[in-house]
Amino acid sequence: MKVEIDSFSGYRIYPSKGKLFVRGDSKVFRFASSKNASLFLQRKNPRKIAWTVVYRRMHKKGITEEVAKKRSRRTVKHQRGIVGADLATIAAKRDQTSAVRQQARLAAITKAKTEKKEKEAKKVKPATRTSAPSGPKVSKQQMKGGKGGR
Repeated sequence: MKVEIDSFSGYRIYPSKGKLFVRGDSKVFRFASSKNASLFLQRKNPRKIAWTVVYRRMHKKGITEEVAKKRSRRTVKHQRGIVGADLATIAAKRDQTSAVRQQARLAAITKAKTEKKEKEAKKVKPATRTSAPSGPKVSKQQMKGGKGGR
């Protein structure tokens, strides 16, 4: 027994049922009912008519039992060390109280200030040289003989 498929709705057409429509270019269309034939001749789009097979396939209707729902992986959070510090030092800093942090900060600031003062004390200003300007100032470009002499 040969079962045909409706050209519009996608339903099965059993032998001795339905209509056959042959267009001017000799293309054959089969319809299960006059309703399908009428809608086809009105040039309706079967993708927009809710009860057709094409619409149901396009909008993923009635296929839930065949395809199991995809399982999504839950993201696992890891704690990693940053370039300068490993995980243990980061955890230790996190557990510190604000008072300890403040003290450490003040100590670092005072240390930096003392180092700066020592550096300035060592760097004695050299005696100022009195150099008379010798001739007109010439830029490097002019010394090389670039575009300046045109």
